[in-house]
Amino acid sequence: TCALPILLFLRDWRSALIVVANIPLALLAAVLALWLTGQTINLMTLGGLALAVGILVDDATVAVENIHAHVGSGKPLHQAILDSAQEIGRPAFVSTLCICIVFAPMFFLTGVAHFLFVPLAKAVAFAVLSSYVLSRTLVPTLVMWLYRDMPAHGLAARRTTAVGMQPFLSFQASFERGFERFRAGYGRLLSDCMQHRKGLAAAFMLFCAGSWLMADMLGEDFFPAVDAGQFRLHVRAVSGSRIEETARLVDQVEGVIRDLVPPHELAGVVDTIGVPSSGINLSYSTSGLVGPGDADVLVSLRRDHRPTRDYIRELRKTLARNFPGTLFYFLPADIVDQTLNFGLPAPFDIQVVGRNESRSREIAVRLADEIRRIPGAVDVRVQQPADRPKLEVSVNRDKASKLGLTERDVANSVLLNLSGSSQVHPTFWLNPQTGVQYLVNVRAPEHAMTSLAALDGMPISASQPGQADGQILANLATVRRANGPPLISHYNVVPVIDIFGSVDGRDLGSVMAQIDPLVARARAELPRGGAIVVRGQASTMYASYRGIGIGLVMAITLVYFLLVINFQSWLIPLIIISALPGALAGVVWALYLTQTTLSVPALMGAIMTVGVATINSVLVVSFASDNVRRGMTPMQAALEAGVGRVRPVLITALAMVIGMLPMSLGWGEGGEQNAPLGRAAIGGLTLATVASLFFVPIVFSLLHGRSATSGSSNEPSRTFQDPSTSQT
Repeated sequence: TCALPILLFLRDWRSALIVVANIPLALLAAVLALWLTGQTINLMTLGGLALAVGILVDDATVAVENIHAHVGSGKPLHQAILDSAQEIGRPAFVSTLCICIVFAPMFFLTGVAHFLFVPLAKAVAFAVLSSYVLSRTLVPTLVMWLYRDMPAHGLAARRTTAVGMQPFLSFQASFERGFERFRAGYGRLLSDCMQHRKGLAAAFMLFCAGSWLMADMLGEDFFPAVDAGQFRLHVRAVSGSRIEETARLVDQVEGVIRDLVPPHELAGVVDTIGVPSSGINLSYSTSGLVGPGDADVLVSLRRDHRPTRDYIRELRKTLARNFPGTLFYFLPADIVDQTLNFGLPAPFDIQVVGRNESRSREIAVRLADEIRRIPGAVDVRVQQPADRPKLEVSVNRDKASKLGLTERDVANSVLLNLSGSSQVHPTFWLNPQTGVQYLVNVRAPEHAMTSLAALDGMPISASQPGQADGQILANLATVRRANGPPLISHYNVVPVIDIFGSVDGRDLGSVMAQIDPLVARARAELPRGGAIVVRGQASTMYASYRGIGIGLVMAITLVYFLLVINFQSWLIPLIIISALPGALAGVVWALYLTQTTLSVPALMGAIMTVGVATINSVLVVSFASDNVRRGMTPMQAALEAGVGRVRPVLITALAMVIGMLPMSLGWGEGGEQNAPLGRAAIGGLTLATVASLFFVPIVFSLLHGRSATSGSSNEPSRTFQDPSTSQT
C-alpha cells in the first residue's frame, strides 16, 4: 500500500517496486542494529519499526522521483542518476538527521518512560539511517538495472499495450488529468491566498492556538488501555476466614464467571488461593494479599471474544450483588499494566503515613468513601482492613510476679502451644545415620484448642525445672475478643495505610484531578508527623509528561539549529519550522476526532511529527529560495515553489500516512498500545502538509519580502538543494 502513491503519481510499476524493496531491507538492517545494541524484539521496538515504515518510503521516493525529473529533462539515464545523487545527497541526509534528532531527548528520560521509549527511538533511528544508506546505494543501482532499456527522454515514456493493462492505463491517464486540474486549482487558490497574506497568516495562527487549547478536553492517561484477552479478579473473604471456606467461595465465584462468559470464548480459569508459604514468593506477589481469605482468579479468553472491559463491568456489578460482605477488585492482568503500576495492585495508591494508626485509619476510611463517589473511580478500597477477629490476652503482672512468673513467660508459653517451639526455642534432631539435622517443632494439636475454655486451661511455666511455677492461663490473664488489622504495612520504616483504586470509563488524569482536592483537604486533618503521598501511575504519568514536554521543546530547537547549520541562515530555517504549529494542532485534532486520550505514546507521535513535518517544508522553501536567486520576487517565488512541489509533497505525505495507517487502527492483540502514536503522527502530518502547501509559502513571501525591502537579507551561498529541480 505504501507504493500506491508512487504508482499513481509516477505512473510506473518499476518505481513502485524499487520503493517497496527498500522497506524490508531497511527493517532488516534496523533489526540487526537493535541486536548489536542489546535490544530485543518486543512491543516497543516493533512499534518503532512499524512507525518507521511510512518514513522509509520517503527516501526512496525522493530519489526515484528526482531521477524521473532529470531523465524527463533529456539527460541520459546514467548521467541523470549521478546528477540526482549529487543534488539530493546532502538534503536527504539533513532530512534524515531531522527525524533522528527529535528522538535524542528520549535518552534523557528517567524512570519507566526511559526503558519503554529508548528502544522505540533506537528502532526508528536505525531504520531511517539504514533507509538513507540504501537510497544512496541500492536504489540508484535498481533504477539503472530496471530502466536499462528505457528511452532517454523519459522513464515513463514506454507503456505496455497488453489488453489486460488497458483499464489500469486508462485509470492512470484519468488520474493524471485530474491531478493536473487539481494542481491548477491549487495554484489559483494559493495565488488568491497571497493577496490576503497577513490576514490568513494571523487566522492560521489563531486556529493553531485554539486547537492547542483543546488539549485540555482530551483527557490524560499514562498508556492506553490494552485488551490482552484476560482479566484477573481478586477475591477477599471476611478477614479470619479459613482457607477451605475461601476455596468454597471461589468455586461459587467461578460459577458466576462461567455463567457470564460463553464457553466458546472461555479459554481457561486458574485459581490461586491463600498466601504463599514462601516469603520470596510473597515478595513477588502484586495482588495485595492479606491472609488465607484472599484468592486470585485468572480468566483467559479465546480469540474473537467480546471486549474484556465489558465482562469486567458486568462482573463488578453481579459479584457485588450476589456476594455481600466479600470484597472484589480487578488486578492488572497483562505485563504492560503490571509494569506501569510498578508492582502495585492498582493504578493509583494514596498512602496515609503516620505513627498514629487509629487516626490514620479514620482518615483513610473517610477519604476512600469520598473517592468512591467520583465518577470513573472503581475498586476503591483500604488495603489494610481492621476487621480480623482476634483474642487479646491481658496478663495480670502482680499475680504473675507473686507466682514467680513474668509476662514474657506467659507470652512464650502461649506462643509455644499455639505456634510451636521453633520461634522461641529452636530444637534440632540429628539423624546419626545420614548426618542430616532436622528442625523439630512442638505445638499443641489444633483439635485440643477449639474453645476459650481450652485456652484458659493452657499450662504456663517459666521452663525452669524444680521451681514449681506451673500455672494455667486463667489464673494469670484474661482473654477477650477484639478486631484488628491482619497486616501492618511500612514504607521507609514508617507505618502506612494504602488506599488503592482503579479507573473505568474515564481517563486517569480527570479522576486524579478530582482526587487531588480531597487529598489536600485530608492533609489538613492529619496529626503531627503525618503525611499523605500519592503514588502509582498518576505520579509517574505527570513526571513522564514533563520529561516528554521538555523533549518536544528540545526537538524543535535541535531541528532549527540543524537547519541553521545547513542553510547558513537564521531566516530560512525559521520559515521551514513555521509549519510545526500546524503539525501540533493536527495532533490535537486527530486525538480529538478519534476520541483518543492524551498519553505518552501520543506525545511520542507529536515528537515524531516535528521531524516528519520538516521534510515537506524543506522541499517548498528550498525551491522558493532557488527561485528568488533566479530573480523572482518573493511572492512569485513562493507561488511557483508551491505549485512545482505539490506532487513530491503529496507523494511523501500520502506514503507516510498509508504506512502509519495500520498502526493507528490498533489491530490485533495489544494493538491499542501504539495506536495513539500512529493517530497523532497521521494527524500532525496531514495538517503539516496543508501548512507546507499554503502557510509556509505565505510566511516565505512575508519574511523574504520584508528582508529584501530592508536590505538585510543574508542569503546563504550554499543552500539546501531541492530533491527535484523540475516538475515531474
